[in-house]
Amino acid sequence: MTEKYLTTKIQVLAHTELTESEKKLVELSKSATEGSYAPYSHFHVGAAILLENGVIIKGANQENAAFSGICGERSAFYNAGANYPGVDITLVAIAARDERGFVQEPCSPCGLCRQAMLEFEKNAKHPITVLLVGERCIYRLNSVASLLPLSFTEF
Repeated sequence: MTEKYLTTKIQVLAHTELTESEKKLVELSKSATEGSYAPYSHFHVGAAILLENGVIIKGANQENAAFSGICGERSAFYNAGANYPGVDITLVAIAARDERGFVQEPCSPCGLCRQAMLEFEKNAKHPITVLLVGERCIYRLNSVASLLPLSFTEF
């Protein structure tokens, strides 16, 4: 038997340590939670993505009674793919809140979102920086692949 170890580098930053463009995206991801429709989970997720052409797109989770909604991350990424085909994503910020306010510790995307985001990264052929937003700190990952080290690949 052999063993393999997976490691993920995560930078833990104070809000003051972010670049100006990162700060802007963090604030937009938080404001994107206002567009969330979450009457069942009461968990509001917002995402803001920066495209290589400078356009910023926001997305928010949308729920329904059949529990077949869409997460905030995929909402933003699919919006970008549909409205700006061929324009790569360079940065994404993801924020979440419930009835008590924004989460204190950063919240990571679900597996479905990780795989969908990774598809955009693979198509772009360059890393997409990920900012996971918490009130206490922000996690910066240099690549979506860091969120999903054993991802599905093409057959």
